[in-house]
Amino acid sequence: MILFWMLLTQLALADLAMAAEIIANSSVGVNSLSLASARSIFGMRQVKWPDDKHIQVFVLADTHPTHIALCKERLNLFPYQLRQSWDRLVYAGMAQAPIEVANEEELVNKVATTPGAIGYVRKVKTNDAIKIIAIQ
Repeated sequence: MILFWMLLTQLALADLAMAAEIIANSSVGVNSLSLASARSIFGMRQVKWPDDKHIQVFVLADTHPTHIALCKERLNLFPYQLRQSWDRLVYAGMAQAPIEVANEEELVNKVATTPGAIGYVRKVKTNDAIKIIAIQ
């Protein structure tokens, strides 16, 4: 029984160790972002790519493990901090909230079919319509 719980714990930790990958539509002309730019984009403060295309942000629910991984491991924020930023900008009429989708599969489909889109997933599958964006 102890061995079972040890194995279960190791599997859970291995799953948590897999960080979220930032993905974008293949039309996006950017291959990497600074941490500040990634925070600005996901915080809804940067709304255009360098080539002046509109950025469409897709996210998962605040409590989704992949969303938590993105916030903590890639953006160095807590999910509630990102939510507060969205709520503040929406309330002030300065931005629209990102589009929330139900699961990672839907998020990949939305990013793949929306020019200028950005999002995130735990594991990227081979798909020509999206690309991985590195954070420097």
